[in-house]
Amino acid sequence: MSKIDKTQKKVLRWVWKNIQTAISLFPTSQNDIHVWYGGARSGDIGGPLVKVKRLKQHFPENKYKYSIVYTLSNTPYLSSLALKILKAKHVPIVLNQNGVFYGGWFDGDWQQKNREMALGWLNADHVFCQSQFCRDCAEEFLGKRQGKTEILFNAVDLNHFSPQPIASDVTANSFLVTGKFDSHMFYRIEASLLGFKMAKDRGLDANIKIAGWMSNECQEKCATLVKNLGIENLVKIVGSYTQDEAPLLYRSADVYLMLKHNDPCPNTVLEALACGLPVLYSNSGGVPELATGLSGHPLEVKQGFEETFTPSPEAIAEGMVTILENLAERKIAARKRAEEAFDINNWINRHREVFEQLLSR
Repeated sequence: MSKIDKTQKKVLRWVWKNIQTAISLFPTSQNDIHVWYGGARSGDIGGPLVKVKRLKQHFPENKYKYSIVYTLSNTPYLSSLALKILKAKHVPIVLNQNGVFYGGWFDGDWQQKNREMALGWLNADHVFCQSQFCRDCAEEFLGKRQGKTEILFNAVDLNHFSPQPIASDVTANSFLVTGKFDSHMFYRIEASLLGFKMAKDRGLDANIKIAGWMSNECQEKCATLVKNLGIENLVKIVGSYTQDEAPLLYRSADVYLMLKHNDPCPNTVLEALACGLPVLYSNSGGVPELATGLSGHPLEVKQGFEETFTPSPEAIAEGMVTILENLAERKIAARKRAEEAFDINNWINRHREVFEQLLSR
């Protein structure tokens, strides 16, 4: 991102936060659940956008006469002043806490970013942490908080994301990588392709698909790497996709590959599991809490927050072979894990319970 782009983004963020401060002054409702999402938007790409989209289907936003505020740690648009106003008006604040900032992945003033994020963490009346890893990181980087805090994994619509058979251009041994790939996330693609190339050289009959938005720089690097590895006929670049299209994408593969370091609680892992895809993952962050037992296969990786680490190509190649050995059993386990832990109906019901409890006070 150029300097001017960064400046424009900073100005727009400042304006947006001031708009949210103005909204905090609006009249509040005393009746029923009327949610204001504190400036967070909904969409199809990125965890926060998808989460808000799912919540709005059950709790439509009313930013002009709200009874409760729901904010996300990824989108901390509520200033200190806005939070003070809401507190003075006795409006309950609920926070969905995901990851934090640290030097290993954020090229900027991560301490300042955490100070911004800590405002919501310390002032919320109730916090949903997306994993135990999220909670541990928040306590380490944002400080100890008073008030109710609980672990609530993200969730998916198990009817929409399901392993229903469809016609596919991929018949077997297909690995899938998805995400939003800005330049700093290219390491995920690089590690996946290097491991895949080594597995192919060892005789694995497979292909790999990469889906999701990519920056121009990331696209160029990906194309160059694929060509240098000589695997052009085995790699398919899909591009962006919507939530409506996502199940078809997952069903076109056999195994989901997640090599992001310290990912707190990725929705894509839950969506893959719900569609019956076992997960081959970097053993870091919150993913080990999600893809348990036969539903996942961990790859050892260095731990820490100072750098971004990935499993070695050798470990990835070995993991690709291993996870395909009992694929049918693993597919069943993946769907079962999703049904047990990530049903969106349970997730919504828990939100409703907390909203009602806070409003009853």
